[in-house]
Amino acid sequence: MTKAEFPSAFSNAPGQRNIDLASEIERLRKERNAVILAHYYQAPEIQDIADFVGDSLDLSRKAAATDADVIAFCGVRFMAEVAKVLSPDKTVILPDMNAGCSLEDSCPPEEFAAFRAAHPDHISLTYINCSAAVKAHTDIIVTSSNAEYIISQIPEDKPILFAPDQHLGGYIKRKTGRDNMLLWEGSCIVHEQFSEKELLKLKAQYPGAPVAAHPECPAHILDHADHVGSTSSILTFASTSGADVIIVATEPHIMHQMEKARPDKTFIGAPGADGNCNCNMCPFMALNTMEKLYASLRDLSPRIELPEDIRLRALKPLERMLEMSPPSNGGRNTGDLSNIAPAQLEV
Repeated sequence: MTKAEFPSAFSNAPGQRNIDLASEIERLRKERNAVILAHYYQAPEIQDIADFVGDSLDLSRKAAATDADVIAFCGVRFMAEVAKVLSPDKTVILPDMNAGCSLEDSCPPEEFAAFRAAHPDHISLTYINCSAAVKAHTDIIVTSSNAEYIISQIPEDKPILFAPDQHLGGYIKRKTGRDNMLLWEGSCIVHEQFSEKELLKLKAQYPGAPVAAHPECPAHILDHADHVGSTSSILTFASTSGADVIIVATEPHIMHQMEKARPDKTFIGAPGADGNCNCNMCPFMALNTMEKLYASLRDLSPRIELPEDIRLRALKPLERMLEMSPPSNGGRNTGDLSNIAPAQLEV
């Protein structure tokens, strides 16, 4: 964002007053009856001003349960789309519409639809990190925390399509032994930046320090991890581990929450290729700023809009996911899956 775009957000713009962004955002939050959501990968100042901080699905579900008229989602586009799918009557804004996702970009809807059509006997499980248009072509949405549990409910002889993250899919395939999983070749640019060589150097420098890694990391990183799990799982591990030093192999802004919860511990981000770069910071998440959040609340723009047919088709696999998730993971699974037998999961 430049000064010319939003001059009132800068104290040195000629003829403009100096404003306190945090105070103005708070004022607009009340005026708009807005709820502000921040993903764990957002900058600390955005996390600290948010009503809720969390992972993408949890944030959307919390926002849907509020009486807010406006959802300001500080994350990336597919996350804001999920919020719109679950809250069609609320205005959903994203501070920067260019905040995309390499996983979403790797899986264009038209190509995914053709992929599905080429494998009509497969059940399609799609990681939530995809567009609403791709969700509309899938059977069940999964997250990094519930994918293994959901797959365990699918008959072993039923082949599975898993998209778009080949690393998460490969990790689950190895854990479950499901050789009949066909993986889409997508990946997260952040989690692919970690260097095995530099990670081993760091482990040697801090002997005994456990490594907590997100399953979006490639196998050669996960092989050195003491804990593999979703963002919320990594946070729990960081808080409960007896270790004084923990190496974290995911987007480093999550360490802000770790440091708030356990200031007595030391958290070190896993290194990139040269051992010193910031290449493991998500460039898409970084597009959201306090200035852009202020402007989006002021203008109620940019807005997330979805065609109603796409929204309803995307909602269906999200609801199936909740039906198959354990209550401890926010699901409604009672053990009776008769209403979502595999034969009914084809679209």
